Amino acid sequence: MAEKASKKTAPNAPAAGKGDRPRLLLLDGHSLAYRAFYALPAENFSTTTGQTTNAIYGFTSMLANTLRDEQPTHLAVAFDVSRRTWRSEEFTEYKANRSKSPDEFKGQVDLIGQLLDAMRVTRFAVEGFEADDVIATLATQAEADGFEVLIVTGDRDAFQLVSDHVTVLYPTKGVSELTRFTPGKVEEKYGLTPQQYPDFAALRGDPSDNLPGIPGVGEKTATKWINQFGSFAELVERVDEVKGKAGQNLRDHLESVRRNRRLTELVRDVGLEVGPGDLARAPYDREAMAVLLDSLEFRHQNFRDRLMAADPAGAAEEAAPVAGVEVDGEVLAAGGLAPWLAEHAGLQLGLAAVDTWALGSGSVAEVALAAAGGPACWFDPAELDEADEQAFAAWSADAARPKVLHDAKRVMRVFAEHGWEVEGVTMDTALAAYLVKPGRRSFALDALSVEYLGRELAPAPDGDGQLAFGTDEQGEKDALMVQARTILDLGEEFTGRLAEAGAVDLLRDVELPTSAMLARMERAGIAADREWLSSMEQQFAGAVQQAVKEAHAAVGHEFNLGSPKQLQEVLFGELGLPKTKKTKTGWTTDADALAWLATQTEHDLPVIMLRHREQARLRSTVEGLIKTIAADGRIHTTFNQTVAATGRLSSTDPNLQNIPVRTDEGRAIRRGFVVGEGFESLLTADYSQIELRVMAHLSEDEGLIEAFTSGEDLHTTVASQVFDVAKTAVDPEMRRKIKAMSYGLAYGLSAFGLSQQLGITPEEARRLMDTYFERFGGVRDYLHRVVEEARAVGYTQTILGRRRYLPDLTSDNRQRREMAERMALNAPIQGTAADIVKIAMLRVAEALEEQKLSTRMLLQVHDEIVLEVAPGEREQVEELVRREMTGAVELRAPLDVSVGSGRDWESAAH
Repeated sequence: MAEKASKKTAPNAPAAGKGDRPRLLLLDGHSLAYRAFYALPAENFSTTTGQTTNAIYGFTSMLANTLRDEQPTHLAVAFDVSRRTWRSEEFTEYKANRSKSPDEFKGQVDLIGQLLDAMRVTRFAVEGFEADDVIATLATQAEADGFEVLIVTGDRDAFQLVSDHVTVLYPTKGVSELTRFTPGKVEEKYGLTPQQYPDFAALRGDPSDNLPGIPGVGEKTATKWINQFGSFAELVERVDEVKGKAGQNLRDHLESVRRNRRLTELVRDVGLEVGPGDLARAPYDREAMAVLLDSLEFRHQNFRDRLMAADPAGAAEEAAPVAGVEVDGEVLAAGGLAPWLAEHAGLQLGLAAVDTWALGSGSVAEVALAAAGGPACWFDPAELDEADEQAFAAWSADAARPKVLHDAKRVMRVFAEHGWEVEGVTMDTALAAYLVKPGRRSFALDALSVEYLGRELAPAPDGDGQLAFGTDEQGEKDALMVQARTILDLGEEFTGRLAEAGAVDLLRDVELPTSAMLARMERAGIAADREWLSSMEQQFAGAVQQAVKEAHAAVGHEFNLGSPKQLQEVLFGELGLPKTKKTKTGWTTDADALAWLATQTEHDLPVIMLRHREQARLRSTVEGLIKTIAADGRIHTTFNQTVAATGRLSSTDPNLQNIPVRTDEGRAIRRGFVVGEGFESLLTADYSQIELRVMAHLSEDEGLIEAFTSGEDLHTTVASQVFDVAKTAVDPEMRRKIKAMSYGLAYGLSAFGLSQQLGITPEEARRLMDTYFERFGGVRDYLHRVVEEARAVGYTQTILGRRRYLPDLTSDNRQRREMAERMALNAPIQGTAADIVKIAMLRVAEALEEQKLSTRMLLQVHDEIVLEVAPGEREQVEELVRREMTGAVELRAPLDVSVGSGRDWESAAH
């Protein structure tokens, strides 16, 4: 069935080809999608919802490049419907050897179809026929109608279509390189004409289609026979003339060869609703395209530019920047800033700054301010006179002077290095964009400007219609003033959008104060024991080398443990161990596969490999920590507020969440984080089972709430109810299963996921879940209700109103829908826990300030807060922390906090 494309011819598309011939580009959708899938690593292409996108990206990139290079006037893509075609009806073994599509590939063809729809490209999929048959039909019709035809396919059967006006573009390197097969190229490659190619294919056979060849007859013999007799039909007519054993084999297999010949001939008269003349390229549906590209998280500008540049109606428009913004900019010399601020007193100002960021600290290089209506200024902080300095410091610290910033935390941190306090931030456009659309990966100012304001970060056109920043230094100053004005305008835009999303209070009361608090924490950093960390690095390096020696001894020769290919050869070739999951590069050797192999064999190598990888990972973690120790002897991590869609904080440079919490090695690494000079100890505080308490609160399950309030061990109490035994009869294995179950439900874990975690069958896991739900029906009802409510409104919500938008809940793609359902189960619980941690941190920080204590907060990792306690303040701080954290919110299952203190992070554990 084909969707009829608009007949409007692209105004800028050339009548390409020979003379005035129109040019038709035909693509084999499934063939190219599969090639793209195996050309790009799946692990590098996935959305935050878990949808793999490598095939979509590769296919679309190839299509954009081909449209650019070939400039077709007409375009269509053909897809297979299923493996049941007229060929499989005649020969049941046709393509029966093909393996099931990888899970990561599933759903991507449907999404490619959606993208083609947004491009308004006609798609064909005809029941009972293959895509090549549809292409053959359209190519034959188009050539007869005076078209030049280009066919992009990875199926060599298409070579039979090649003629003076039909060219096959065959992928020879993934989908990035296409070789042009003209009649001359086919003859050069195979020594045959395109018309003889199906004769050749019939004799050779085709392993990929499961078409048997003739024993002892290869490509050379097949080519020789066809050239000798002229055609397959003539060869069959004179088959007795073929001498030798090969000739006898031909006669013995003549019927299968005849069948091959029927199956390799492409059908050229498939009944189609539209013809080549109906396939003229049409303008994109740009709104649908933008929505789809955002949902697929394709934000690389070069990729989007190439794709949009291929729009037949808008390529010229796309190449030109969208409208810029007018600014009445002024470069201020010394003495100019104080009067400028006085002139614009009372106005809300947008602020943009350029900083130089070094390890642990930064300094301000340039600042620009902008007011509504166009006035803007630029200044160099190093050139301010005393009056300017005082005026700006007063303006910056004045909470009554409203300010709009982008990534306020970074500005606050570098301003603090200059001695400027920042108060009165009413809007952070990066945080606002995150609350409006938490699933996006980038919150860059230029992208937000185009998306929400419809303009690039550029001045308005000059009298000649040119968009330019100017040249040299002046251009850079203009650019920063435009940024300040853009930040101001985005702030106004997001004010309305936050109100629509119900997130005004969340930004004002939680995210903005958290941003200021994190800026202080980043600037403070945490002291590091370089000597201890260096000794740990050496220890892990030694363990890595020991594992290498043991692996070589276990195999009997040296090999590269870091080479997947060599490891595959050793595990599955030399040792003959059981095969793991098949991937495009062979049998997988990831951690899960090695752990499985360790249970399936008594050979030592899988266990050694697991230890080698873990020790190498720990060594890399410690090396990273050592590299980030700043000149002040402290590690200044960067906290991220806009990475996790659930609202949880993360950290980078270094990533402190990489440090294991429950292993001996992880605890040893934590000993390298120590109390700094002038302070008494580190104090750690974290919530006990916060996700499960939130789940109990949201589900209102009386049994689970009672288990929390009983004062006894939660998992033992729940296990006694699930397994219907006395609490004293709950053994460690029962407790382990219930703990995994409870946390699994809070994270949206499926029965299959639980089975993998516990090492039981999916059926056993399902029975365990069913029994759990029999005892805790409120949890079951809540989990069902939260998905259905999210499906109805399109999002989940935390107790503070933080939304997680999940459009895939209504997707007809099963994989995407099920992934979204798991996120719907997870988001309210994880998001609420994240909100509680932020509220707790704010309460602790405020209480420390109110009581004028010198103790300061340093880190937040997982659900744990780390503070550096000033001398003589420990008892007061411990009491304060317990009070403020347990009182952060009121839950039906009350919050519980554990606190500990010590000279280093590990000894402060509790």
